[in-house]
Amino acid sequence: MASGFEALAVALPQLAGCALVLEHPQYLVVDKPSGLLSQPGLGSHQRDSLITRLQDCCPELRLVHRLDRETSGLVLVAKNQSSLRSLSALFAARGVHKLYLADVVRPLLGRRGSIRLPLARLQRHPPLYGPHPEGKPCCTLWRKWTQSADCTRLWLRPLTGRSHQLRAHLAAVGAPICADRIYTASDLQGPMHLHAYALSFQDPYDHRRVRVRSALPSWAQADWSQAEKLRFAGMG
Repeated sequence: MASGFEALAVALPQLAGCALVLEHPQYLVVDKPSGLLSQPGLGSHQRDSLITRLQDCCPELRLVHRLDRETSGLVLVAKNQSSLRSLSALFAARGVHKLYLADVVRPLLGRRGSIRLPLARLQRHPPLYGPHPEGKPCCTLWRKWTQSADCTRLWLRPLTGRSHQLRAHLAAVGAPICADRIYTASDLQGPMHLHAYALSFQDPYDHRRVRVRSALPSWAQADWSQAEKLRFAGMG
């Protein structure tokens, strides 16, 4: 397997309508579009999902982790039950580093920082999470990339993997994600501006470092040449 960041090809192969970013004998990394569930919900109207589409092509595939419906980006998929156990153990041990890109409606103070607020579910339908003294411990690292009159663009690295963690943390500090219709009264059209951009982990089979990054969604493509100069802290 080649070292370094993988799969920034101009044209990527497709699997079930999703870009196939990386293929390994034991797992895949695919690029989920915004608006698609990671797994089916309740009722026939929520049957369509990433894993449903993938299993229509390859029934043995299994999700290793999930993204919110509104979040686009990289998802790790196991090719069989054995690889699911190995890869799930990496997530349980916090051995998978994740890097997200987001636009928020208000700037955060400084160039970088962390948000350490325990989160709990405050509402079931639609699911809403927020700070709570009895919530689960959560930590999100952030770094500012650019700032304009309309929004601030951030790199985000969650050190924990709670439901809605990035969305709830940013909303709690007064900087909700653009077009997040649960955590802000947004009238911005189009997809939510949160993208799972990169994954890094030690391959459980040959123990080499795997680094994968995706293509960018349309809302994040402007001025991308600047990002190529960044060092992806914590992704090594």
